[in-house]
Amino acid sequence: MSFSRIQSLRLAAGLEDCSDQLDVLGLTLEVKIDKERGPAAEQEKARLTKLRRDCQSVSQTVFKLHSELEEKQSISSLLQVVEEVEQRKKAEDMRRQIKTQLNQRIQTLRTQKEELCHKKKTLKDMSLLVKDLSDQLNEHSSKMDSEKKFKEKSMMQQVLRDTRQADGQLEDQRELLQIQLMEEKKVHERSVKFLQSHHEELQLQLQQWQQRTRQMKQEKEQQLNSVCCKRTMNLDRLSEMRRKFREMEQVVLEDREEQKKLRRQQAEARAATKLQAWWRGCMVRRGLGSFKKADDNKGKKNKGKKTKEEKKTKKAVKKNRN
Repeated sequence: MSFSRIQSLRLAAGLEDCSDQLDVLGLTLEVKIDKERGPAAEQEKARLTKLRRDCQSVSQTVFKLHSELEEKQSISSLLQVVEEVEQRKKAEDMRRQIKTQLNQRIQTLRTQKEELCHKKKTLKDMSLLVKDLSDQLNEHSSKMDSEKKFKEKSMMQQVLRDTRQADGQLEDQRELLQIQLMEEKKVHERSVKFLQSHHEELQLQLQQWQQRTRQMKQEKEQQLNSVCCKRTMNLDRLSEMRRKFREMEQVVLEDREEQKKLRRQQAEARAATKLQAWWRGCMVRRGLGSFKKADDNKGKKNKGKKTKEEKKTKKAVKKNRN
């Protein structure tokens, strides 16, 4: 089972937090174990040491899962750990059952052995008594033969009764053991059914989690696709805006060049008009060209006209300078 990079990083962060908390819990348990002293605190120490070992094993599994998520983006080690834990539980249950059965059988065999030893002792005692009686009977007269036979018969009957009673007790014990064995088999079958049902429930939960992860992965992929589409659209818009900006920048540059050209032309025109006005002024003042003096009379008559023309030229020169 594999995850995406983002999901694996999120799970790795959560697992890192869990490992830190487990380390803190292990340290607190070590401090408590060191504080516990005295004979009454041995059970508490044993319980705390067991908890510390469990914390260490869980932290090791979390570290393996964290490294696997960072390297492979999968949780196969977690599934392996779950399967191993289930197998260990099953093996421990089987061992406990076998151990209890063996203990019960050992106890029954011990009781039977003690009973047999007791019976052997009784039989030895009885044989000794029989020997003594036989010796006494041999010493006695023939009158005691009948009594001897009667006693032997009574003793044999007693022994037979005892043996029958012992056989009956053994049969009863055997029946009780069979009943207990049947009950243990039933309990074992019930436990197996319960474990199978629990395993099926865990499998269903695992399938549900897998479906949820797949749905989440599909949703994230859809979101990623939509974000990619939006990004491409934004890039297209950006390229279009850049193209328009370049066109507008080109237009602005062309407009600036045209304005520069117009300014140059206007400056050239102004300079030309200034030069023309200056040249006219010089020709008028010096009387060159068409402004040359023909006669003195004409000059006096046209004196007023020339002054008027000079004034006009001076005004034109001032305007061009301004």
